[in-house]
Amino acid sequence: MSEDLAARLHSLGYRLTPQRQLVLRAVEKLGHGTPDEILAEVQQHASAVNVSTIYRTLEVLEELGLVRHTHLSDRAPTYHSVTDHEHFHLVCRNCHRVISVDPEVAAPLTKALEQQHGFVVDVGHLAIFGECVECDQDD
Repeated sequence: MSEDLAARLHSLGYRLTPQRQLVLRAVEKLGHGTPDEILAEVQQHASAVNVSTIYRTLEVLEELGLVRHTHLSDRAPTYHSVTDHEHFHLVCRNCHRVISVDPEVAAPLTKALEQQHGFVVDVGHLAIFGECVECDQDD
């Protein structure tokens, strides 16, 4: 992975820095992480890294197609690695549980949007908010 990452970064005029490696590893370890959560993970290995470095690094990694982000709350974006399977997110407004869902579940909707509106959905960026079954049973 490091050689592939180094080659991709170099092709865009970037170097493979220790911070970039740490951020990518943190995203992969966390599964889904906000910049603050990624910072906390990275600082376990390199305490001198700050949040602006995290944001800049995530921007580069997203440009390279190594991470993606979505908005799972009204706060900071949440990043996940593209090495994980393609998915979209269901977010419970009550307990904040996040469920990863295979894009095929949304295929009828995405196909209809493309056919009727000429619109291609970026499923990996999709988050649908509602109430999970556990919270629904509490009512």
